[in-house]
Amino acid sequence: MSRQWHDLHSPAARPSLYLRAASKRTISGEHLPDDGLRCFIQVEPANLDAYRRLCHFPDDGRLPATYPHVMAFALQLQLMTARDFPFPLLGLVHLQNRIEVLRPLGAIEGLRFAVYAHNLQAHDKGGTFDLVTEAEDGIGVLWRETSRMLVRGLKLDGQAGGHADDEPPCLPEATRWYADSDIGRRYAKVCGDYNPIHLSAVSARLFGFPTAIAHGMWTKAMALAALRGHLPHSGYAFEVAFRKPVRLPSEVVLSASEAGPAGVLRLDGHGGILHMLGRWDQL
Repeated sequence: MSRQWHDLHSPAARPSLYLRAASKRTISGEHLPDDGLRCFIQVEPANLDAYRRLCHFPDDGRLPATYPHVMAFALQLQLMTARDFPFPLLGLVHLQNRIEVLRPLGAIEGLRFAVYAHNLQAHDKGGTFDLVTEAEDGIGVLWRETSRMLVRGLKLDGQAGGHADDEPPCLPEATRWYADSDIGRRYAKVCGDYNPIHLSAVSARLFGFPTAIAHGMWTKAMALAALRGHLPHSGYAFEVAFRKPVRLPSEVVLSASEAGPAGVLRLDGHGGILHMLGRWDQL
């Protein structure tokens, strides 16, 4: 397929993107647009420092593997709030996230990002699509993210998927942490993701959640930071499937296999609640 690329000087302002998101509440089609967005985005050192502190990454001279997601977030919003994008942003469910670190993320002042959506498929709860984000330097692509998004209520022809991943066996505990009641607001301030389901119990209840829930990408970042000694500097993929959301406040337990070229992880809450499954592999 020939993709139509739109090169931007900078992403649109986030307040205007959120206004667009709030104005679209219904599904307007069942075909993804063929175009994508590209933009060079600079690293903001103060924001990077705040992100490291929030997610417990050390300052080791490299970007945390989840940080390009933060850099590209406004560009992703702009794609998914465009007039020809058929699905409302509010109500999308982030099912899975895969990050590939192809080359080391050190000595980076900025990256050229490309964002597009594809792979629309039927699902037993509606439909899914993949939001793909790639980052390149002067040599080529060095980082890639694929986020699988669920569109509830979408009716598509074809066999529906959506089966759950097999749960890994009992794993040794790697660490645990407490997700306090304001972590959603603190993550939003640093990363710009002001989805109401993360901000307060009052705003979360408007979307059917009894309490605010933690951002999935904060949960993934915390796991990645805790397991950084298990992974090489580059040449790996780190993938997670989000299961039950982390209600705020609550304590979670991260378990993982031993360090090595491949492994598995899980994040559990009290009462046998499974929040996240994941794995890492060499590329």
